[in-house]
Amino acid sequence: MTADDREQARVFKALGDERRLQILRLLATGEKCACVLIDALDMPQSTLSYHMKILCGSGLVTGREQGKWTHYKLDQEAFARAAAMLRTLTAPDGE
Repeated sequence: MTADDREQARVFKALGDERRLQILRLLATGEKCACVLIDALDMPQSTLSYHMKILCGSGLVTGREQGKWTHYKLDQEAFARAAAMLRTLTAPDGE
């Protein structure tokens, strides 16, 4: 397995869960505090933490600490790379 294969697996794993897709939809409107995500999704902090670890590990989301909370936002460049990965995976050889 190559480094590219591992990166693709991390990105597509992050996109392959309904709860994480809900989180991404919320973050599409701008940076959100974890407390806002917890309330909007009606999930425990530990569950959000689990999903954010996967999203941040994929590079699709970044987090910054502010006080006792983390604020999350989408990394648009990472989404552009993910789209390019998908195009590469689905393109016929030589195109």
